[in-house]
Amino acid sequence: MSKNLEIIKSTDNMEQGYITVSGGKVWYKIVGKNEQDTPLLILHGGPGASHTYLEPLEELAKKRPVIFYDQLGCGNSDRPDDTSLWTIDRFVDELHRVRNTLGLKKVYILGQSWGSSLAVEYMLTKQPEGVKSLILSGPLLSTSRWVKDQKSYIEELPQETREIIHQSEQSGNYDSAKYQEAMMHFYKLHVCRLDPWPDCLNKAFSNLNMDLYLHMWGPSEFSVSGTLRNYERVSSLDIIDIPVLFTCGEHDEATPSTTRYYNKNLPGSQIHILEDASHEHHLEKTEEYLSVVNKFLEEVENGKN
Repeated sequence: MSKNLEIIKSTDNMEQGYITVSGGKVWYKIVGKNEQDTPLLILHGGPGASHTYLEPLEELAKKRPVIFYDQLGCGNSDRPDDTSLWTIDRFVDELHRVRNTLGLKKVYILGQSWGSSLAVEYMLTKQPEGVKSLILSGPLLSTSRWVKDQKSYIEELPQETREIIHQSEQSGNYDSAKYQEAMMHFYKLHVCRLDPWPDCLNKAFSNLNMDLYLHMWGPSEFSVSGTLRNYERVSSLDIIDIPVLFTCGEHDEATPSTTRYYNKNLPGSQIHILEDASHEHHLEKTEEYLSVVNKFLEEVENGKN
């Protein structure tokens, strides 16, 4: 056993524990422990969220082991106050450490939202061996396009809601009740269209590390002042030479047009758009999403992709 690994719970079909990384310990969970099947490693979004809103993906463990972990500063992992830790490079190193510590010589990687950025950075900067495919859901690979898309969505909102958002953005007053209400209106259209929201999503929002989110992103989904404000990776996508599947919802913050743009810039990649769904399309259209992911991974396994 690696000296960086601390197992706290283990059964025939599940394992939980902690992995020592730069800056502290991160929590992990393995569902399904068939060592003959290539595991699927899940990267959550945020930055600053946790694995909880992705828990329905445990269903994928019927066909292969599924591994979740909370990034440092998130969920069940340590929450250090040192903002120097909140860099893309450190999160990439963390992913590398998690994979090596768990002995994932062959692995599929699924990244949702910011998790897609992390997956792509890992492939581009580490050029790792043994990653068999990527699934990039609600992807963030160009901050400039993300912001442009959200601004277009804002212009489709009712006039009063638009004005509240514009006024708050201009004044920098993001804490008012009216602004929070306007943001929730936006979220219910483009983050999750279910009513009510599922418990796993509410839990992720209530446990969000706002300090981390503010440092790397900013005060809102469409006001980017953090370290990701100049994040652009589209021009490098063609370096990735493994099977890739993009998914997004019809009303996703990662819009269909932008996700198609990513798809066109990554030769051989696939795309699936889920109708009447948004950023959390794995929650809104769970059965369809799981079916698409399973089909894609089976094609990779059978050499058809």
